[in-house]
Amino acid sequence: MTENKVLCAVQALSKRGMEFGVERTRALLDKLGSPDKKLKIIHIAGTNGKGSVAEYITQILIAAGKRVGTFTSPAVFDYFEQFRIDGQPIGEEDYEVAFGRALSFADGATQFEVETAGALYAFALAGCEYAVVECGLGGKYDATNAISKKEVAVITSIGLEHTAILGETLKEICGHKAGIINGCSAVVSGCNQPAVLEFFKNLGANIAGKYENLPLFGEAQKYNSGLAVEVGNLLNIDETSIYMGVNRAKLGGRCEVLRAKDGKVYILDGAHNPAAFAPLAELVKSQFGTADVVYGSLADKNIRKNLEIIKTFAGSVTIVPCDSPRNIDMAKLKKECENSGIYAGVCENIPAALNIMQGNVITVCGSFTLLREAKQWIEKRL
Repeated sequence: MTENKVLCAVQALSKRGMEFGVERTRALLDKLGSPDKKLKIIHIAGTNGKGSVAEYITQILIAAGKRVGTFTSPAVFDYFEQFRIDGQPIGEEDYEVAFGRALSFADGATQFEVETAGALYAFALAGCEYAVVECGLGGKYDATNAISKKEVAVITSIGLEHTAILGETLKEICGHKAGIINGCSAVVSGCNQPAVLEFFKNLGANIAGKYENLPLFGEAQKYNSGLAVEVGNLLNIDETSIYMGVNRAKLGGRCEVLRAKDGKVYILDGAHNPAAFAPLAELVKSQFGTADVVYGSLADKNIRKNLEIIKTFAGSVTIVPCDSPRNIDMAKLKKECENSGIYAGVCENIPAALNIMQGNVITVCGSFTLLREAKQWIEKRL
């Protein structure tokens, strides 16, 4: 198989949809020689902040001279960025070998299950000592929880999301996230509600505070970096490497500000639930006052509450579809906007929306699936 054929074959598995459970992934890993048992794994679950925490931890380990693989999802700007070795997307040959081998044992596995097994196999083949692995959804029954042994389990912020799958109360959702704590140390973000913190304290988890010495924007990032610092301490990483790693982290698509030659400012943010929108609202209001908003959403999000926050900083709102089978119908999204007192324009795609923006500050938000096309359009004008 060539790289393109392997990639096409992996992505073709998307037609199988999502199936929760760890059995198929565990079987895949066993057939691949149990690569997870050859790695020191940091496993991350939570509602918001997983990708940011994964990046901070990765950079801390690199600064300490460790070889590290990182598996995060979904892709923001490029498919291969989900699978990184020492911070760089996996090479084509490495992808072909590892994921082609995983495909040969797929036997009914979903795309995410093959990607999970393929990523860990690739990391083991590359001689990684550590692997930083982000849960796809939930924790207990997520494919990534097929991992047999972990160094640290990390729980970021927890909120009400995917309630049809994870439960309608914080306690039920905590139960799913706590499923990744399997005989290993655990760290929980201190930004969570008292009931969430009490739940995890009772499981013996450490509570991480804020890390104030941070160049990136937003209160949430202080907590995310604080989690990574606590993980570094648990792994006995030296203080200098922790400081260097946190400050080297680059977080694309999280309050990412781009300035074009014509003076326009573009803010890219994958915010997709109320808690994730808070840093974006804080950034816009504190530095720009208002922004023209290009917004799209998947159907399973809390759109009404998202729109309530968007309304606090939006000069105008234009809605676009997301490139996802989970995209909300545009007529329904427009109706949601009207119910929130927002009279939104409708465009068929991101370029069409950005082409008609008249303001000097434009925000693209609502789903990570929007950001790749937006950045490609914006970069031509930088």
